Amino acid sequence: MKQLLLLLCLFLLTTFTSAFSVIAQESEPFDLLLKGGMLIDGTGKPGFQGDVAIRDERIVLIAPEINTPADQTIECRGLIIAPGFIDLHNHSDRQIVSPLTRANMNYVTQGCTTIVTGNCGSGPVNTKAYYQKIDDSGSGTNVMHLIPQGSLRNQVMGSGQRKPTPTELKTMKHLARKAMQDGAWGMSTGLIYVPSSYAQTDELIELAKIVSQFKGIYASHIRNESTELLSAVNEALKIGQQAKLPVHISHFKSSGRDAWGLVIRAAQMIDNARKQGQIVTADQYPYIASSTSLGATLIPAWARAGGNKELIKRLESPETAPKIIKKIESNIEKRDGGQAIRIARYSKKPEWVGKNLEQIADNEKKSVLEIVLEITRYGGASVVNFSMNEEDVQQIMKINWVATASDGRAYLPGSDRPHPRQYGTFPRKLGYYAIREQVIPLEHAVRSATGLPADILGLKERGYLRKGAYADIVVFDPKTLIDLATFDDPHQYSKGIRYLFVNGKPVITAGSPTGSLAGKALRHKPTEKSSEKNSR
Repeated sequence: MKQLLLLLCLFLLTTFTSAFSVIAQESEPFDLLLKGGMLIDGTGKPGFQGDVAIRDERIVLIAPEINTPADQTIECRGLIIAPGFIDLHNHSDRQIVSPLTRANMNYVTQGCTTIVTGNCGSGPVNTKAYYQKIDDSGSGTNVMHLIPQGSLRNQVMGSGQRKPTPTELKTMKHLARKAMQDGAWGMSTGLIYVPSSYAQTDELIELAKIVSQFKGIYASHIRNESTELLSAVNEALKIGQQAKLPVHISHFKSSGRDAWGLVIRAAQMIDNARKQGQIVTADQYPYIASSTSLGATLIPAWARAGGNKELIKRLESPETAPKIIKKIESNIEKRDGGQAIRIARYSKKPEWVGKNLEQIADNEKKSVLEIVLEITRYGGASVVNFSMNEEDVQQIMKINWVATASDGRAYLPGSDRPHPRQYGTFPRKLGYYAIREQVIPLEHAVRSATGLPADILGLKERGYLRKGAYADIVVFDPKTLIDLATFDDPHQYSKGIRYLFVNGKPVITAGSPTGSLAGKALRHKPTEKSSEKNSR
């Protein structure tokens, strides 16, 4: 009897102590409490109503109801609480370290808390110095960086169209290893751009093997997004197989009327590779137009070797000019005689901005070819290319391994007319395609911008609403969330983002940006395998 009584006392004492510790833990005020919102947590599962508590930089509690006091409580009834959006494909390499644009206003107003730079093979090669600049001054969003293979190649061997020497390849591998040691998350290629396009598959595999040693990813603007799309996807798959690392296809699409539908077949190829165990993913911006330079759109890569001066020399040479012009004319024809290509930025003649090549040619009483050659001789222009099919766009966004990404950069409103994706990608995917048009469920759309990109990158503590994760959180109004930027009037911030927190700090409050620079440089930290180190 005495033993039974003793056990009962111990049980009551333990229960009381446990209850007291819970009360003590929860009685400590939170920094912030988000109350009564619909939580869509980034997993793709149905949302649920609840509260989120934040202390310091972290989510410390998620529950149907939290009654513990907080320094600040925000009523979120009728609003969606989700992880902050992660832009897998961003080109703000220069802008995010500039005093004018480091606040990244056109992305925080979309609900973005993290961007990935170094895409399409272009950007800073010295990852350590780049991250240090971000750490020194802060940024509106967190920043992750990829090794830009094109810039790496250019630094070592210039922009010539040739194979690297053994010494040059060794130097590129050394720089790639250094970038991974300094926290790069993988390597990107831009295989339609000079000089990235001059790298043959074997060269890319050798560099990708270095990235693989550090558990990084291979992200590629593949060699062709038109009629040779399947071959280009196959090359990316081969690189992943040979180097033993995850493959990610950037801005997955079929470009050009004669290629429409091919992206669906390419998706089937990727599905087959995934079924066989290969890790392959992609991203997409939800628009029917792309944007890049006029040269990359119309002029063959071999003609652009060595830069614009060398290109102009080839255009003046009787031996090379006819070949270049023939290819340009063919590319113009494929783009509706120039109607599909609109000038986004051209400093020489800003009055051409917003007009397509055919309109400009008619106004100038010249041929479209003459306009293209004139622009090329004066240094080139940025263009918007209406090349995709809406049905393809909608079908691709339904795939569970396709993330959302903008392919844009930090911007200040100006007189140019860039692609509206710079201002509207994420609200367009969620507000237009998911909520208004119901092409995809809202939970799927949120996952494509949060948990999925976090998984692709191997980002462990962001991308999901869960206890212990960093407090990168967006709160938006599903009734008003929408992109306002258009192709005719692109410099318009999206609306519907009510609150945004980066590392627990308010970046948008009650719909108004705070100007906070709470973003950090996020470094990839896996250690290189000792066996790989010893084999160097």
